[in-house]
Amino acid sequence: MIVLRKRHLCLMGLFFCFVAALAAVLWHGSSAYTSAFGAAAIGEGPTVVVDAGHGGEDGGAVAADGTVESGLNLAIALRVRDLLAFAGVNTVMTRTEDAAIYDDSASTLREKKVSDLKNRAELVNATENAVLLSIHQNSLPSSPATHGAQAFFNGAEGAAPLATSVQEALNQAVNTEKAKSPAAIGSSVYLMKNITAPGVLVECGFLTNEREAAQLKSEAYQVRLAAAITAGLLNAA
Repeated sequence: MIVLRKRHLCLMGLFFCFVAALAAVLWHGSSAYTSAFGAAAIGEGPTVVVDAGHGGEDGGAVAADGTVESGLNLAIALRVRDLLAFAGVNTVMTRTEDAAIYDDSASTLREKKVSDLKNRAELVNATENAVLLSIHQNSLPSSPATHGAQAFFNGAEGAAPLATSVQEALNQAVNTEKAKSPAAIGSSVYLMKNITAPGVLVECGFLTNEREAAQLKSEAYQVRLAAAITAGLLNAA
């Protein structure tokens, strides 16, 4: 009984951290939603496709302590989904568990990765009035001191302002030592290149930075990231 109460209090605490963190970043952002996201509360506006990068056999980057990127991506993506839903924004997830979404016909790891990315792109393109938000973790073994969260955008109309707004929120919330700037995504990123919708990819931090990798595993830090990303979308000009 005591254990259950403690767990309940912990969950309540995380929820209030969620709301407080979102409110704090929104307070420092613009005073109102954009017309596009504001309309979502009455069933209009865009649908945000929240993509937790990698999954299943494809774990993505790995920290020195063995922490795998795909699990962190999913944890943050689920928090973003919940906050967007709380704000009245329509959402769709590409995955909700530690599994890729490849076709049954795929057998090798390469085939599974290709099939998974194609299916994600098809999901985005099949979603009416979609906006893609893809969550990832960065890695730069040659520079273990490099850290910070950064937003990237594809070439679709509206993607750059969204990424700029998300980056501003990230700079306020987590990049307090040194701000970063949003950047155009490279042509090698299949998902961002093969969708027609505006796409923003957020590299939440560097798993090759020991201090940041430890933060990224923290529920409180994940809440802060999720709140900043959500606020950035809602505050987009």
